[in-house]
Amino acid sequence: MDRQATAIWQGALKDGKGTLDTQSGALKALPYNFKARFEDESGKSGTNPEELLAAAHAGCFAMQLSHFLAENGTPAANLDAKAVVSISPAAGGGFEITKSALTLVGDVPGIDADTFAKLAGQAKATCPLSKALGAIEVTLDAKLA
Repeated sequence: MDRQATAIWQGALKDGKGTLDTQSGALKALPYNFKARFEDESGKSGTNPEELLAAAHAGCFAMQLSHFLAENGTPAANLDAKAVVSISPAAGGGFEITKSALTLVGDVPGIDADTFAKLAGQAKATCPLSKALGAIEVTLDAKLA
């Protein structure tokens, strides 16, 4: 199974601009630029690759955990997963992604805190995006609602 996305970029890094499109059509001509990626901490000036990576990681993790919870006989009523992807200047110049911090609040009827923590840890370790992010630190803070 393959999934695809397309990035179009025009111009130089700082004054250029681009658009992103996904196979599903969920993103269609979505604009992105230098300011949205490196200067606007509010996130209001557009998307960026790190924001999209964070969304993908949170979604992948939540789906993996939902599978483990259902297998345990304790399906989730709600999983509120968030990923914060950190990008910092690199020692040799440029930038690098250094961390993806997952946080989770789960509403899971009938589960104890230890089992929830164990299954959340398994999901963090085994979701395909966590595996793909093996070159960076991936952390998890999980709690029951």
